[in-house]
Amino acid sequence: MRMRRRSMENHDSDGSGIDLAPMLDFVLNLLIFFIITAVFVKEIGITVSRPTSAAAEKKEGGSIIINIRASGEIYVGNRLVDLRAVRANIERLHAQKPEDAVVVLAEKEAPTGSLVQVIDQVRQGGVQNVSIAASAAAAGG
Repeated sequence: MRMRRRSMENHDSDGSGIDLAPMLDFVLNLLIFFIITAVFVKEIGITVSRPTSAAAEKKEGGSIIINIRASGEIYVGNRLVDLRAVRANIERLHAQKPEDAVVVLAEKEAPTGSLVQVIDQVRQGGVQNVSIAASAAAAGG
């Protein structure tokens, strides 16, 4: 009886198992592929930290001021304008005073998307010197 069991055990272990080597090679290749491609995929963008300062000071002379409120309202000078009108206003003001830079005052709670769109409109309007400054509302809050 004992000899029968040994002969059956030897027979089962001789060649009836599944060979896992090809599957492991395939999984390893997939892992290497995803590691390599993940290294080269990088987001393109800029990091903007909107400043807040208790010592923020207004410098209106020699600058075109654009205010972005927390509600998303955009003011060029003291006039409420639509986002689509920012470029035209900047072109007009820049034609009057070409040496002036543009300063964007964004409140802390203002939408970041609005800030980026305003800066884009200003640059399309022909002004490359765009600064982001702390507003008094952001400094006080």
